[in-house]
Amino acid sequence: MSAHAVWPARPGQPIRTEDYIENGRFVVRAELPGIDPDREARISVATGIMTIHADRHEDRDGNRRSEFRYGSFTRHVALPVTADESDVKASYDKGIIEVSVGLRAGPASLAGRSMTR
Repeated sequence: MSAHAVWPARPGQPIRTEDYIENGRFVVRAELPGIDPDREARISVATGIMTIHADRHEDRDGNRRSEFRYGSFTRHVALPVTADESDVKASYDKGIIEVSVGLRAGPASLAGRSMTR
C-alpha cells in the first residue's frame, strides 16, 4: 500500500490511480480512457496537492445503450513533502495519464504530514 494519500472527489466517479517514486520523481498514473487529453483533462499542482480532472462527454447519435461512465472525474493526490512543484511533466498514452513531479533531496515521505479533505 502506498504511503501517499489519495482521495476521490466524488464516490461513483473515481479516477483509478497508482503512484510510486522512480529516478528521483514522484509518479502518478491515472486511468482515463476515451478522453482527449488536450481538451478534456486538466492537471494542477499546488500547495502539496496534485489534482487530475477530466470531463468525458457522451456522444448521442441514435438508439444506444451504454455502460460507460460520463461526466466529470477528479482525483487529488498528496505529494511528498520534498516535491518540487515547479518540475512537473505529463504524458498521455493508451488511456493512461502519467504525471511526474521532481523531488528535492530529503525523505520522500508523507509521514507526519497533516492532511485535510
